[in-house]
Parts: sequence; structure tokens; C-alpha cells
Amino acid sequence: MPPLHVDRFVCRRPQTHPQMNLYEPSTRRQVVQSMLVLVRCNTYARRMDIETVAAAAIYLFSTYKYYLSVYRNRVIKKKWRRRRWWMLTIHRNRTKNSMENQFAELYAEPSGEFNNFVRMSSSDFEYLLQKISPTIAKKDTDWRDAIPVKVRLAVTLRYLATGDSYRSLHYLFKISSQVISIIVPEVCLALNNVLKDLVKIPNTTDEWLAKAKGFNFPHCIGALDGKHVMILPPPNTATEYFNYKGHFSIVLLALVDSDYCFMFVDIGCPGRISDGGVYNQSVLKQKIDKNVINLPSPSCLPNSNTSLPYVFLADAAFALSTHIMKPFPGHHALGTPERLFNQKLSSSRVAVENTFGIMSSVFRIFKKPIPLNITKASLITMTCVLLHNFLRKSKTSQHLYSPPNSEDKYLNGELIQPGSWRQNYTGTFDPLQPIPRRAPTCAVETRLKFTRYINENNH
Repeated sequence: MPPLHVDRFVCRRPQTHPQMNLYEPSTRRQVVQSMLVLVRCNTYARRMDIETVAAAAIYLFSTYKYYLSVYRNRVIKKKWRRRRWWMLTIHRNRTKNSMENQFAELYAEPSGEFNNFVRMSSSDFEYLLQKISPTIAKKDTDWRDAIPVKVRLAVTLRYLATGDSYRSLHYLFKISSQVISIIVPEVCLALNNVLKDLVKIPNTTDEWLAKAKGFNFPHCIGALDGKHVMILPPPNTATEYFNYKGHFSIVLLALVDSDYCFMFVDIGCPGRISDGGVYNQSVLKQKIDKNVINLPSPSCLPNSNTSLPYVFLADAAFALSTHIMKPFPGHHALGTPERLFNQKLSSSRVAVENTFGIMSSVFRIFKKPIPLNITKASLITMTCVLLHNFLRKSKTSQHLYSPPNSEDKYLNGELIQPGSWRQNYTGTFDPLQPIPRRAPTCAVETRLKFTRYINENNH
């Protein structure tokens, strides 16, 4: 076959779809067939075999791609990725032994700095370590040694105690902030599983009667309150968590006893919901309404023939009911029955204020919005609640966690000595928004009966 002269070869670009892949075999065959048709229709065309047509087609494709890259700036390049260090220079001297030695030095410090570092005694730290080790322990690999369990626990406790960012903790422990973001939720989940029985609502009448002995209010079996835990705006659902104070929050509803320990908590309700909605949606209200927690039956008070129910004490944010007593609204003159009732109620309800205050003064994660999603923020809050009960009931850590004079002191219903936790309290928790509502007649009558009894037996 004689050589094909360039001037005699006339061909138009085949009409292909703009999204057609020119490198697919089926596409190449289609274009070659189109080239053959165009060649046969050309006056100056010569008979060419399929190889010649394919070569011409490939040449045409290459020219077209070159045109796109030069004149349309559509240069196809591989996406550039910034190179990352396998390990930061400040972490290269980190070994399993170095972390153990650093921790051992702090542990052996005679001044008690270890207790302040983890907010508990060394014996309680070892107890928790033994409980959660089977769950959070990791195995060493050929590439690196696993982070020791005690370091994982210390990182988590330090995060709860200070509220420092993951990036700040990575300079202290020489662990990357990405790894710390994995360690903290894992350890918190393990602590929740180990300590979950410490927050338990009484289920028998005798247990409720034992709780009533600690309060200075007749037939009181607990103090009820709710607080807003500040969080960062969650994506897509931020308006649901925007509260009346102008913050984004989740609600912590709690019932405490006279020993400043939590008996019941409900965490995670969006901050936009009012106080009535929080309590009405809680498991506690359902249990009270169905009487599955075996509350004591109404009985006569000492030196009285009046039969009254056992109640929970709350503030003005909650609705008055036969099982929830709250103060009389407004200002009342000194010596009036309403004033005496309010003083008596406040001096007993202060238990829940002291509980929240002590917990927030030790676990300063609540000093600012928790920079985690809703699920992890609820997990962090529940972990602090469980650790609060654990340390309050511990013989070796109670004096460290809540030293003497840390609670508010009342005398005859008047505050005579504020608790030491108020010195570091900077509005950590926002209270629930009080909303006026009409109380049932039976609840109003019950409060009047308590008022008469308190005034008749005021000693």
C-alpha cells in the first residue's frame, strides 16, 4: 500500500458524547468505525486497513487532549497531599518505660501532688485501674509499644479535672491529640460500666425511709434539680439545644440524697426544652406515676394527726405536685408561715446545690462548653456523676474530694457559711428556667398542710 499523503487525508472530529471515556475499548471501537465511515465518504480517501485508521484516531485523541491541557488549563494532576510526620520530634523519645518512669515519679511524690493530679487517692486510683484494665488494655505491636493502662486512666482523669484541650494534654503526656481523643471516650465508657451501680434509686420502702432520716424537712426523701451543661453548637440541630440563657446545652436532671450523692440522673435532653418538659419526659416521673419504685405510703407526722405524702424538694423551676414541694412564690415578711416554710425547704434542698457545686469545682470540664458531640458530652457528664458518688463514698478520697467546710451551712433556715466550692464557682451550670403554671388543687392543699405543721412544730 503506497504511503498516505497528509494533504489527501481529510477527517472531521467524531461526534462523541462529552462525558464519553476515550480510553474505554468499546469507545475506541466506536470511534474507529466512525473514522472508517468518514474515510469512505472522502473523495481523496484511499483504502486503509484498521491499524492505520486506529493510529490516526489515537493521534487525533492526543491532539485533542493537548489542546485541552494547554488552552483550557485542564491539566490533570494527581492531588497533592501534604506529607505528615509519623511521630513528632518531641514524642520520639517516648517509650513504654519512659511513661512508666514519669508516672512513677509523680506517684511517689510525698507532697501528695498525685492526689491533686487525678483528684483521688492512690489507692482509689489503683482500684479503678484494676477494674477497667481488662477493658481498655492494648497489646504491643511490632511497630510500637502500647500506651500503658495507668497512663490512659490518668489522661482521662486529668481531662475531666482540668477541662484542658486534647492539644494541651498532648504536650504533658507526649501522646498525640488524635490518640487522646480516642482514649478519653474509651476510658469513660469503661468507668461507666464499672461504676454504674453507684447511681441507684431506692426500690424498697425501707430504703426510702432511710433516706428521709437525713433531711431536716418532714417526709422529705430527696432533693430534685436540673442544670444546663454547656456544649458547643451541634451541627444541623443547633436550635434544639439553644437555651434561654443564650448558650447551647444539654440538661442534667438529678435527684440527690442528704449525703450529697446522686440517686438518679437523666442526661442529654436538649436545652431548649422547658423544665416541665424535662421532668415530664424523664424516667423518674414515669416511675413515680406508676409507683414502681415503692414510695412510702402517706403517714402521720410526729405530734400530728395529719397524714402527708413523702415528697421531693425542688425550686421554682418545677411544677408543684403531691410528690414535689417547692417554695411559695414572691417575698414574704419575716415570721410569716410562708417565710418559715420557704426557709425550711431551702435549708434541706441545699443538698442538691452542694452536690452540683462540689462536682463542678473538682471536675472543671464543666467550666466551659464541652467541645464534643452530644453523645460524648453526655458520656463525659455521666462519668463525672459516677466518679462523684465513688469519691464521696470512699474512705480514702472523701476528705480530698470534699474537704470540711466545702458545703453550705444553714441555721434556722438561714445561710450562715457559704461552702468553699462557691469560691471557684463561676456560673458553671445554668439553672432551669422557671415558668409560672397553675398547680393542682390537691398539690396546693398538701403544701398548706406542710406549712401548718412546720409552723406548729417550729423549734
